Amino acid sequence: MEQLKQGADALFIMLGAVMVLAMHAGFAFLELGTVRQKNQVNALVKILVDFCVSPLVYFFVGYTVAYGVDFYSGAGVLAQRNGYDLMKFFFLLTFAAAIPAIISGGIAERARFMPQMIATSVIVGVFYPLCEGAVWGERFGIQAWIHSIAGAELHDFAGSVVVHAMGGWVALPAVLLLGARRNRYRKDGGMSAHPPSSIPFLALGSWILAVGWFGFNVMSAQTIDKISGLVAVNSLMALVGGTLVAVLMGRNDPGFAYNGPLAGLVAVCAGSDLMHPAGALVVGGVAGALFVSLFTLVQNKWKIDDVLGVWPLHGLCGTWGGLAAGIFGQKALGGVGGVSFGAQFIGTALVVAWALGSGVLVYGVIKLTMGLRLTQEEEFEGADLSLHRITATPDREVSW
Repeated sequence: MEQLKQGADALFIMLGAVMVLAMHAGFAFLELGTVRQKNQVNALVKILVDFCVSPLVYFFVGYTVAYGVDFYSGAGVLAQRNGYDLMKFFFLLTFAAAIPAIISGGIAERARFMPQMIATSVIVGVFYPLCEGAVWGERFGIQAWIHSIAGAELHDFAGSVVVHAMGGWVALPAVLLLGARRNRYRKDGGMSAHPPSSIPFLALGSWILAVGWFGFNVMSAQTIDKISGLVAVNSLMALVGGTLVAVLMGRNDPGFAYNGPLAGLVAVCAGSDLMHPAGALVVGGVAGALFVSLFTLVQNKWKIDDVLGVWPLHGLCGTWGGLAAGIFGQKALGGVGGVSFGAQFIGTALVVAWALGSGVLVYGVIKLTMGLRLTQEEEFEGADLSLHRITATPDREVSW
């Protein structure tokens, strides 16, 4: 029976890893559908290469930083317990690789290719694992310090804070250091419209992400005996709340409609194992409202050219998710209990500060040493032709 349990656990977490791996196709199509047509190929290639860089640095460096575990031993040792330790690495890798995928959406259409790969290596290999290890690995004494102050540790079941807030707040300095796309904001105070190139692809990306998210959340239990239907239904209710509020506030705009479920899912990750489904519905609804209002404010008032709105979607909704776990996880609101709002506030604030500092350092150094941005001519021509020498629809552009 023990052998069967080990095999079932390995299969369980492997299925979760594959579902989250599929979410990277969602990131790709979400970005592809949002950017202009001349940058579609770049979106697809960038997400793929970012993902493939991540296993290298996370396997040889990042996982050891986060958990003090390395894989410098023979294959016979690694295969023990049905290779569960390797499957756990695979699963957590897909979370780590989500960080550059999140950042990619914010810096789309004007970022150089190789500098972003270097940034991915440093963030996934060092800065993200340090955060992950502090929260999930119980390393560096951070959780113990939070517990000594607030009476509980930071609770982040599936990564509202560790993954989404981290990714969104790292992306913000990158977006600011890059600057807006050419002609996005005019000197007279007006704006040039940069509409999405494909609503169907944008919608497809959102659907892929939403489906994969149930692996992201439910499989965060990491062993089959800890699987919880509460996590699944809470994820569903947050998806519903985020979508409906975003549709209403966004006046049926399809971009808001298909980012609404993602906002809700980002926010529910942290407390999906604690909340009552009604609480998850409220958390998702608040996240949907937060995304619509802040995306509009960021783009139109503050003139920050965050192309996919990754700071409002992941950074702010992830921050809200960390705080919401401390509110709706309380028994008084139908939750399981055992969580402290003070701990959630302190822990979330620390991660936000760490992410901001990491983004400023990594992208600031790269900007000073090799540059972040395409030239004016390359950006005008589009990243597809400038970097990849082909467009998304080359057959339509052949002249005879």
